Amino acid sequence: MTKPQPQGVLPVFQTPFHDDESLDFDTLAREIEWLFNNGADGIVMAMVSEVLRLSDAERRELATRACHCAEGRGTVVISVGAESSLLAEESARHAESVGATAVMAIPPISVALDDGELRRYYERILSAISIPVIVQDASGYVGRPMSIDMQAGLFAEYGDRVMYKPEANPIGPRLTALNEATGGKAKVFEGTGGIALVESYARGIAGTMPGADLIRVLTALWRALNADDFETINRLHPPLCSMISLQTSLDAFLAIEKYLLVKQGIFKNTVTRGPVGYRLDAATQAEVDRLYELLMAGL
Repeated sequence: MTKPQPQGVLPVFQTPFHDDESLDFDTLAREIEWLFNNGADGIVMAMVSEVLRLSDAERRELATRACHCAEGRGTVVISVGAESSLLAEESARHAESVGATAVMAIPPISVALDDGELRRYYERILSAISIPVIVQDASGYVGRPMSIDMQAGLFAEYGDRVMYKPEANPIGPRLTALNEATGGKAKVFEGTGGIALVESYARGIAGTMPGADLIRVLTALWRALNADDFETINRLHPPLCSMISLQTSLDAFLAIEKYLLVKQGIFKNTVTRGPVGYRLDAATQAEVDRLYELLMAGL
């Protein structure tokens, strides 16, 4: 039986921790249930799930629990990027074995790679599994931008098993370049938290991978885009952009998104594994609260 393909609103779930920084799987289950109840088409385990701060065993357990919680509800994308091709292959095989719909991989970030080495890295992941691989250019957070030619070359060889999540700047033109280089056939996902969602939708995307905290706003905005409901688009998108503009780094995304998950009664705390490069101060928290109220009113 063919699995459904990732599309639509696919929030990247936050990883909840107990006060001792151990994984809180009860809260994870509540978060994933809440996401699907609020219109998510699937879930994603990726950068803002703090995968780079988890052990290999924790990443596998988190992937297993996420797939179990989402079973029968929607698609699941699991991040498998690693510093070696061997580890990425192993993570991809594990993700497929526990029921992932697709995997997503950033390239190694500790070394600068040419196009040939990057292509071989992704080819090894693609050869290890049968499910789709989303090529994530996460250079908006970590690493370096990847060339359009290298990315398009993977699609030319592997077809629709290759999908994309471009986050290198300028996002809009690079998204269009990927579409043009793949003849408009490849699935491309917006990954900027929603700040570029309206523009990206006009350029042709299969879905969006925002944070989990504003799921109600993102599903409403996605429905409005599909319906050409510009009144709703113009009401929701400006305060959403203002909210995302406060999140200028990976740790800023983590701090604000976890704060909003606590505010909505989904998380018990805002614990993030350190060291961290950003902490939410009182003035920013007040602005987050103001924008959140605007967004809720806009719904």
